[in-house]
This record gives sequence, C-alpha cells and structure tokens, in this order.
Amino acid sequence: MKTAVISHSDCILHDMGNGHPESPERLRAIEQHFQETCLIQDVVEREAKPVTREQILRAHPESHIEHVLQSSPEQGFFELDPDTRLCPHSVSAANLAAGSIVQATDEIMAGDYQRAFCAVRPPGHHAEADTSMGFCIYNGIAIGACHAIAEHGFERVAILDFDVHHGNGTVDIFKDDPSVLVCSSFQHPFYPYKYFDIERPNIVNTPLESGTKSDHFRRAIERDWLPALLQHQPQMIFVSAGFDAHRDDPLAGLNLVESDYAWVTDLICHAANDYAQGRVVSVLEGGYNPQVSARCALDHVARFLDS
Repeated sequence: MKTAVISHSDCILHDMGNGHPESPERLRAIEQHFQETCLIQDVVEREAKPVTREQILRAHPESHIEHVLQSSPEQGFFELDPDTRLCPHSVSAANLAAGSIVQATDEIMAGDYQRAFCAVRPPGHHAEADTSMGFCIYNGIAIGACHAIAEHGFERVAILDFDVHHGNGTVDIFKDDPSVLVCSSFQHPFYPYKYFDIERPNIVNTPLESGTKSDHFRRAIERDWLPALLQHQPQMIFVSAGFDAHRDDPLAGLNLVESDYAWVTDLICHAANDYAQGRVVSVLEGGYNPQVSARCALDHVARFLDS
C-alpha cells in the first residue's frame, strides 16, 4: 500500500519545559529511526500544512479557540492545565498537528496514497470539545474525522485508539454522533478517569487492568473492536496511535511489546481493506520512552506498507 509520513520541523519547537515527558525528543527519535532503518525511502514524505479555523470549529467551539490563542505566551509558559503548557511555538505546532490529519484525508481522497502516519506533536486525543488537557491542545483526530464527513461526504468513519490512556476527548466530541465509531483501549483505572464507562452505541471502551500482557490485549481487541467495525463498516479509519502501553514506557503499567503494535496495525489494515478501500489516517498520540516509541512507530508504518 502506498503510504505517506507527514511531519513538520516546527512540531519540534513545542516545548513544555525540562523534564516534561511530552518532549521534542519523542519526535526526533521517530524521525531518526525512520532515517536509520531506511523506511523513509519506502514512503511518500509530506510537510504538514496548518489547520484552518473553520476546520477546528467542526470539533471545538469558538470559545475554545479564543482561549488557546489568548493564552499563548510571547515568552515562557502558560499552563492550560497542570499537565499542559503553552510556549510561544505551541499554537503553531498544534495547528500543524491537526492540519496534518486533514491534509492526509484530502490527499488520500485525491489518490496520492492510501495510508498516512502523521508524525506530529502535540498529541490530541485528550482535548475535549471545550477543554485542553493531558498534553493536548486541539483534538486533531476529531478534526480530521469531522473534515472527512463534511468535505468528502462520508456517512460513517471510525476512530481506533490504542493509546494507554483513554481517548476521553474524542469520546466527548462524538458521544452523540452515530456517524463516528470510537473504539478506545486503555489501562483502567488510570488517567483521565473520564468517560470510561459511558454507554453509547457508537462508543466501544476496552478497559485493561494494569499488568495486561499481549494475549489478553489481543483477545480484548478482537472481542470488542471487530464486531463494532463489522456493524459500522466505516468508509475511512482514523487511528490514535499511542505507544505508551509498551512495557518499557515510564508513565503507565501495561505490558505490550513491539509485535503487538504490528499485530493491531494489521487488524486495522484488514478492516480498512474490507470496508474503507484501504484508507487509514494515523496520528502519533502518546509514548514517552522515545527509543521504544520510535521502534513501535516503525513497526506501525511498516505494516501500512505490507498489509
């Protein structure tokens, strides 16, 4: 499958301070690993374009955009919440991160490629409709899904989230929108402690106990996600690709390994082949051991090429 990697050097400039786990090194490690393994030679490289205000407004109200813009500092930091800071470059990086998903959607529909991995930051899946939180400013995956529906006429899309933290923001935005299936696997009980027990036909929550290993993770995904995808039959699949459920991640307690990310990517690609003409847009979410995340991201993108 023809696959793109979309990124932008300005995403490195977003910096929440020394010692913050959501650091520029996360993206540097992925880019370096892609170069060293020569994977980058097998993909289409694209420079991310910023999201527009109109596109953000499909997922967030005007008041949220204004709060972010007015909070952006000329120097130093501004805390949106105890975990999430803005530096002078953060809004630009967030615009590029969200814009990359919109761009991938458009370019896939134009026939430029069939799958894309957006190697961008900050992440987005914790950002609720009117709240930035959990390292996230705008919910890029939600903005991309809304764009696919509004501009490309899709009636059904799916968002699949295998980050170790629940995709509360994505659930908040789409909890009453049956056109968007949201499936989220996550350690439980664990941050963000929200929406993990919501009951909606289009929301599939897969809580996993601390210490969960590969076999249980795979059985849970097959049990919960495959029937939902069969019923929904999405015309495009979006992926919140967090690699922080890995056993060597410092911020969580699940015990996945690199092969689990290859496995779940194969599952996603097979569903895309069955229902969505192979169309997949994936974006980097969590993953706070940079070298481990780089290896997992490599396996993720490699399966896009082969599945």
